[in-house]
Amino acid sequence: MLWEGNTNSKLVFATFFLIASKEIFAFHTPYKPEKSRHFDVTKSSTFVPVTDKVFDLHYADGSHLKGFNGIDQVWLGDYKCSAPFGVITDCNSPDFNGVDGILGFGLPKAGQEGRELPHPLLFAMTDQQNKNSNARDLTRKFSFFSTDTDAEVQLGGYDPATTVGEMWYTPCLSQNDFIVGVTSVKFGHKFDQAEELIQFADSGDQPYLPAIMDSGTSCLVIPGDRLGGKLTNVPFNDFTNKWEEGKSFWLGIGGRQWRVPFSSWFLARTNQTCVQPSPAGMQGLLIGDVFFRSYMVEFDMTQREKPIIGIAPLNTAYQAVQRPELGTFELHHAPMGKLQLLRGEETMFPAEHTQRLTQVDQIPIFNKKGTQYFMDVGVGTPRQPFTVIFDTGSAVFGVFVRKHDLPMSIRAQLPDSIIGGDPFLLEQTSVRVQPASTGLDKLLGIHGSGVSGMAAALVMLNVAAMGVVMMLVRRRRASAAASPLLQGEMA
Repeated sequence: MLWEGNTNSKLVFATFFLIASKEIFAFHTPYKPEKSRHFDVTKSSTFVPVTDKVFDLHYADGSHLKGFNGIDQVWLGDYKCSAPFGVITDCNSPDFNGVDGILGFGLPKAGQEGRELPHPLLFAMTDQQNKNSNARDLTRKFSFFSTDTDAEVQLGGYDPATTVGEMWYTPCLSQNDFIVGVTSVKFGHKFDQAEELIQFADSGDQPYLPAIMDSGTSCLVIPGDRLGGKLTNVPFNDFTNKWEEGKSFWLGIGGRQWRVPFSSWFLARTNQTCVQPSPAGMQGLLIGDVFFRSYMVEFDMTQREKPIIGIAPLNTAYQAVQRPELGTFELHHAPMGKLQLLRGEETMFPAEHTQRLTQVDQIPIFNKKGTQYFMDVGVGTPRQPFTVIFDTGSAVFGVFVRKHDLPMSIRAQLPDSIIGGDPFLLEQTSVRVQPASTGLDKLLGIHGSGVSGMAAALVMLNVAAMGVVMMLVRRRRASAAASPLLQGEMA
């Protein structure tokens, strides 16, 4: 059984583990499979079932997906390849009503989860050994453009037209998640008058807090306690006490200060404050869409052991594409030798060289009321069209099937846990799982299991924060595999 993040609040990510247990809550609205399109394996001449690999995914809001792996032709914009994907036989979440699956652009996960889930689509497409891919030479990067009304994913790099300043690069702290180090969170009307919300008990050697950057998450999540004595204050309490219209946040990332204006973290259209407190046990931050509405962020996965994040001011006048487009741009690229660490914090460097990336594919994303993002994909030969949830924080790509329409030759190879039971609705009950010890104990000082504690903790967070702040929810799937986050001084 695998546990993932929240499909609705988008405030969940993989690397933080809960102290105690996890609950799943029933949905008031049922999943309606008749509103989704389903992949017909019998109509694809290239489909190959991989029935010895099955998955059982649980999400923090109670969503549950089950299925098995398959291989087929997958179409994404102008690219196609033979790729593994999830054949989803069971779903219980109304979040999927009207959509046909999920497309995750996250990093491959380690351990049991990585062995059970299909290899991420972007990695399969850019695999040099994949002779059935026309994207083998595509640089393993993507960028996400998002405003209140438009969104776009760019494959192979970023279009300079989406930025109004230089792109700065910094290495991630993990090879499994897009994690950066935050050294400062200031709040005020002007930077030189802003007050520090992250007050470290030990200010020596430039301390930092880990934070996941996820373009699919809505809000900014800051510590809701003193992190076991690591801080001398409670940042969220200070934020609420100092709340004032027109104030901005400044996040210290990579030795630079990045402003998140009032218009980004306070959503005037819905009169919502998109800042939340983290629960006890969480030792970091979550940097969500409040940041991505101000900055173009590039996710560079060309070095598997050290992903890189690029950040540049967003050009809000840029018009997102309405159909897939292929362009050639002069893109800046930071020399690898300069992406170094300095005294326990990330250090960012501007690009000093340029290289021509001949393929930057721009793919439109359907933005539904600013809270949900969808992308059109194709699967099979001939191509069967699907609209899936686009999610930069998950590594899962999968589409729905009606399992009782599967050929008997496939059904006979599937375990009872997949083929049995209701073909459309999973039992929606409250479930508790007692976690076991994990390798992240050193980071959190707690115990966990394959359950994402951050995911479970944020379920409780959403309940606890209801009377404190309102938030704009956004779909999110975050993997539950533990990442080797570092605590204290980085190596």
